[in-house]
Amino acid sequence: MTAIDVKSFGKVAVLMGGDSAERPVSLMSGEGVLKALLSQGVDAHAFDPSERGLHELKTEGFARCFIALHGRHGEDGSVQGALELLGIPYTGSGVMASAVAMDKVMTKRVWIAEGLPTPKFRRLRRGEHGREVTREVPDTLGLPLIVKPAREGSSFGVTKVPGYSGMHEAVAFAAQFDPDVLCEEFIEGDEVTCPVLGEGDAAVALPVIRIQAPDGKYDFEHKYHSDETQYHCPSGLPEAEEREIQRIVVEAYRLLGCRGWGRADLMIRASDRQPFLLEMNTSPGMTGHSLVPRSAQAAGMSYEQLCVHLLAGASLDNPPAKA
Repeated sequence: MTAIDVKSFGKVAVLMGGDSAERPVSLMSGEGVLKALLSQGVDAHAFDPSERGLHELKTEGFARCFIALHGRHGEDGSVQGALELLGIPYTGSGVMASAVAMDKVMTKRVWIAEGLPTPKFRRLRRGEHGREVTREVPDTLGLPLIVKPAREGSSFGVTKVPGYSGMHEAVAFAAQFDPDVLCEEFIEGDEVTCPVLGEGDAAVALPVIRIQAPDGKYDFEHKYHSDETQYHCPSGLPEAEEREIQRIVVEAYRLLGCRGWGRADLMIRASDRQPFLLEMNTSPGMTGHSLVPRSAQAAGMSYEQLCVHLLAGASLDNPPAKA
C-alpha cells in the first residue's frame, strides 16, 4: 500500500451521532474511526451535527470530513449537500448517490432497469397502510415476505411476515420509521455482504462475508450486540460464486454512482444459488461488529489503514475551480 502523508489532510472532523434512529451505532462507529485516525497521527476531532451547526466546520478551519453518520441526515445526501456548499471534501458517496441508495425502492428501480437481480417488491405509500391493501400484498409476493421502511438502516422496523394475519401489524411497525413501506419477496438461503472501495472503473470488491445469525434472524441486536452471530470471511462459498457476487456488487455500486466506499447486502437463493441484491449502504458501520473492517482485514488492510485510506479519498461532487 502506498504511504499516505496524513499531515496533508489538515484538520479533520469525524462526523458522528446525528439525529437519526441510528445515532447509537453512529457514535460507536465514529469513536472507532476517531481513535484509529488519531493513532495514525491525523489531526482528527469528533463533531456531532445534532449538537453543533455545520457552519462551524468552516469557521473552525476543518479541511475535510470523515462521515461516520448513519441513516437520515447523514447517509441520505443531506449532510453531503451541506458539505458541498461549504466546500469541505468528505468521505463516501456524493449527494445523488447517497440519496438514491438511502431509498431502497429507488435503488431497486435503478438495478431492475439495468437487469440486476433484486427481490420482487411492492411499495406502500402513506394512505396505503390499511388492512384491505396490506392483506393483498402476499398474493403477488408470496409468503413469508419481508416488510421494512423504505429509508432506514440497521434493521430498524424490519419484520419477517409468515402469514396474512401479520401484514397489517408489520406495515404499521415499519411506518413508524418511514411513511413509505417496502414489502419484499423473501429469499430463502445464505445471507452475504460485500464491501466495495474506490470509484468508477477503479472500484474493487473486497472479500465476501457470509453471515450466520441465530435462527436466521440478523436483526439490530444480532448485528451490534450479540456474539452469537457468525461471520465467515473467507466466506466458504465456491470461488466462482464469490467472484460472481463481487462482479454484481461492483456493477450495482457503479450504477448508483457511488464512490469512496460502500457495502452491498445480498441473499443467495438456496434452490438455484442465484444472488439477489437487497440494498447498498453508502456509509457502512465501523463498529467492533462491523463488516467492512472484517472484510478489509481479510484483504490485508487493518482498521487503521482502512480509515486513513477512506479519508485520503475524501472529495466533492463539484470541487471549486482552480484559479
